[in-house]
Amino acid sequence: MIETAGKKLAGPIIRLHPNDNIVVARVDVAIGEVVSGEGFTSRSQVPAGYKIATKKIAKGDPILKYNVTVGFANTDIEPGSMVHSHNTEFREFDRDYAYASEYKPTTLLPESERATFQGYVRSNGKVGTRNFIGILSTVNCSATVVNKIAAWFTPEKLKDFPNIDGVVAFSHDIGCGMEMSGEPMQLLRRTMAGYAQHPNLAAALIIGLGCERNQLKGLMEQEALQENSTLHTFIMQETGGTRKTIEAGIEAVKALLPEANKAKRETVSASHLTVGLQCGGSDGFSSITANPALGAAVDILARHGGTGILSETPEIYGVEHTLTRRAASKEIGEKLIKRIRWWKDEYSVGRDVQINGQVSPGNQIGGLANIFEKSLGSSMKGGTGPLMEVYRYAEPVTTKGFVFMDTPGFDPVSATGQIAGGATLVAFTTGRGSMFGSKPAPCIKLATNTPMFQRLTEDMDINCGEILDGTVSVQEMGQRIFELFLETASGKSSKSELLGLGDYEFVPWQIGVMS
Repeated sequence: MIETAGKKLAGPIIRLHPNDNIVVARVDVAIGEVVSGEGFTSRSQVPAGYKIATKKIAKGDPILKYNVTVGFANTDIEPGSMVHSHNTEFREFDRDYAYASEYKPTTLLPESERATFQGYVRSNGKVGTRNFIGILSTVNCSATVVNKIAAWFTPEKLKDFPNIDGVVAFSHDIGCGMEMSGEPMQLLRRTMAGYAQHPNLAAALIIGLGCERNQLKGLMEQEALQENSTLHTFIMQETGGTRKTIEAGIEAVKALLPEANKAKRETVSASHLTVGLQCGGSDGFSSITANPALGAAVDILARHGGTGILSETPEIYGVEHTLTRRAASKEIGEKLIKRIRWWKDEYSVGRDVQINGQVSPGNQIGGLANIFEKSLGSSMKGGTGPLMEVYRYAEPVTTKGFVFMDTPGFDPVSATGQIAGGATLVAFTTGRGSMFGSKPAPCIKLATNTPMFQRLTEDMDINCGEILDGTVSVQEMGQRIFELFLETASGKSSKSELLGLGDYEFVPWQIGVMS
């Protein structure tokens, strides 16, 4: 487990662990500034969020942040020098997975003491946080049709159905020119089925062209989907083409509206809440404020019987041993390492991608040197509780507590997999300022620092920069985030919802060969 209790904010710097050989600049540190308490004078102009060496770090020695290796010195680094990608080497090192050695079961609150929210209870017992009607395309060839059907249902046309949050299209760029069997097709169908049956949808239409590789019949059979009063299908080549399918789809949705509008929110336990955990545009403060605060909220949610889904496999690489040690069993830990090895040994071999070291330009500018350092913060979103299960992309999440889903680090693709798996809410931390939003699961945005929160207040839901400002603790912020989970799940609009985001963020993972 990553130890965060020793974190100390002192003047211009933050010490994260007594054993660290770096500190983090809390504010911009000038050349020649004496850093009292650490015994060095700054040799560099160090921007806020960047690292500063507190002692001499010899070439080849590990650079320690939270007492975790985040890289190695590629030259001798003198005390007071800025530590970043220019003097940090990314290289592999041995990690002891020590499967399940630190496993401690979560202590669940009695049901009578668990928090509640106002949710939509579906006929299958699942509970939604929103009440949409969804329209899915099997293939890009039917994307225009599903989008035109959804666009017809403007707020004015839905004014007589106040319990319906909207009609939303889920179109994508694949469905043909791909393998007809195997994991790429299974993954696409798994993702579509997760959305079609999502508890945040009152009903759904699935529309295909007719000649695509992702045949509607194959989708329905593989995912055990059946047409019924809340799931309808159309094939454009059989319905009469573009115009007639759009007209038929509009009429089908019109017929669904009265029943969907009958849904009413009712009091349910927080144990029904499943939250997808995301981060994007991370910076040097992500591991200090928003990510551990979100982790604290996930720990609270787990005690109330709910579920948090950590994902983005390339963004736990380097600290995966801190998760395997917390696994509920050796088998669960081995599942995680199997997914890591697939990424490293098969999927990304020889490619200039994140899991092989290089983080985005925005991460670099924000103070993160490499993927090990980014992963250190990213993994904190899952909290400190036991790892209860590992899922493949878009698999239905049925285990309670803290779980992991294998996804890429690209936020829309990762969140799509989490939502397909059953996430009814998404919590998204950002330091640089991501503008992501999602449907049908609302997305709340957590800012890592106050300047960015103030600059992008229309997009940010909560300011975790208050931790950095010294006005609130990580645990107190975690409680605030948990309470925001409940409020948002009960119908409070998130900032991304108010801005209308989410119509273009359905992005299934394209892992196959196109031909």
